[in-house]
Amino acid sequence: MTDAALHVHRYGDPSGPPVVVLHGVSGHGARWRRTAERHLADRLVLAPDLRGHGRSPHEPPWTVERHVADVLAVLDAEGIERADLVGHSYGGMIALHLARTAPRRVRRLVLLDPAIGLDPAEAAREARGHMAPVSFADVAEARAARAARWPEAPGEAVDDEVAEHLEHEPDGRLRWRYEPAAVVTAYSEMARPHLTPPPDMPTHLVIATRADLVRPEFVVDCRAALGPGLVITEIEAGHMLYTDRQEETGTLLAMWLGDGVR
Repeated sequence: MTDAALHVHRYGDPSGPPVVVLHGVSGHGARWRRTAERHLADRLVLAPDLRGHGRSPHEPPWTVERHVADVLAVLDAEGIERADLVGHSYGGMIALHLARTAPRRVRRLVLLDPAIGLDPAEAAREARGHMAPVSFADVAEARAARAARWPEAPGEAVDDEVAEHLEHEPDGRLRWRYEPAAVVTAYSEMARPHLTPPPDMPTHLVIATRADLVRPEFVVDCRAALGPGLVITEIEAGHMLYTDRQEETGTLLAMWLGDGVR
């Protein structure tokens, strides 16, 4: 079943210019709902659950190349020749590789605090932390755990996560809707040496200043490769900037993806 279609959340105007938004590890496409509804309502927003996440197939392989092929298959299935592409964290790495693999399919690229070229030792530590599935006795326990991990997120974002991303397991406990092995694999992929977007790809790199995730050497190489085609914005936020700073991030996306804006 490695060629099974991804589950796609659709928002906005079906006749509007298309934009594909990609979530990070252990996430899901519905995390983009409020951003799409409040800031990109005039666009067709496609937010797939990546393989191993949400309601998409959980079977391997979970490599970057497989994720890229999955997202290209979404574009093909939707009849979309070219779209803007937004990726957060690991979704940013997938978006960058898709732009390199099929540059004619991508109009513009937005990388929201992308997880690219991570320190291997740190990636290994993060991967080991996801090897044992986390479970909860009830919804209240799950919500408290999510709120603790997202201390700056508004309550509505935490409520959305609980409503969309929890599932019951046969043992009666609740777990987040993702495959732990896919997340472990993702951290291995994020430890690959970084690459840059294609030289002629308009790219907006958004850095969460309190996350310390975007490596300086990646920024230097992007500047050299893209020149004036690169825009860099810093947002005073942790890594989950599009939930923690939804207004600021959503406004940035709406302005930069608007027609005529580079």
